[in-house]
Amino acid sequence: MAVELQQQEEFAVLTLNRPEALNALNAETIGEISEAIDQASAMDVRALIITGAGEKAFCAGADVKEMVGIDLISKKLKAERGQSTFAKLDTLRVPSVALINGYAFGGGLELALASTFRLATPRAAVALPEIKLGLMPGYGGTQRLPRIVGEARALEMIMTGRTVRAEEAQAIGLVHRTVSEENRLADAFAFAREFSGFSLVALGYAREAVKRALSTPLHEGLKIEAEISTLAFQSEDAQEGITAFIEKRSPKFADV
Repeated sequence: MAVELQQQEEFAVLTLNRPEALNALNAETIGEISEAIDQASAMDVRALIITGAGEKAFCAGADVKEMVGIDLISKKLKAERGQSTFAKLDTLRVPSVALINGYAFGGGLELALASTFRLATPRAAVALPEIKLGLMPGYGGTQRLPRIVGEARALEMIMTGRTVRAEEAQAIGLVHRTVSEENRLADAFAFAREFSGFSLVALGYAREAVKRALSTPLHEGLKIEAEISTLAFQSEDAQEGITAFIEKRSPKFADV
């Protein structure tokens, strides 16, 4: 299998498992990622951690060999399939955390960009290098990267194809934190536990409100926030949280 999905403690761990190919994305791998995300959505977990097997790469991007001789219709369908697969993370019931160990190039970085959070080891290196092949990103990179780092930095990364190391990636907001090489999975679990104990209902509403802010004028976004926050207030978890606060105890959220 090119992708492995396991439950470890309260988390689902999706591992890209083609270390001999630097975990590159071929058609089979994209299909298995899609299936794994669907399976994770049905698991009793608090977050999905995505990482790569081996010590060299999170994911080195698309398998270039698959592009040889491909016709235009097939190329468009391939891009749309990658986009729709990664977009599943937007509606996943639990937040996702990309744990970038080593290279995250092209489609590998685009998978990380689609995740809710991104962590990187000190040796991590990210890039959208498609321009060097006379191509451009096709799995969401041109849309998600500017939303995360801004238009200027996104244009510079995409149009030069240069590699960004972990320290710079954190400085520009591309990754949230750096984690240790040796204990990276444990560090990812520790990061996820900073939010995983909260209500999945409230977390989901918060994610939705922030995403809507990126494509909505402020006055409309404020209306959306008022509506979504009201929906959150109607949940059983909200009432439990308020009651627990008044009673000076820890809340017991049921995710409803």
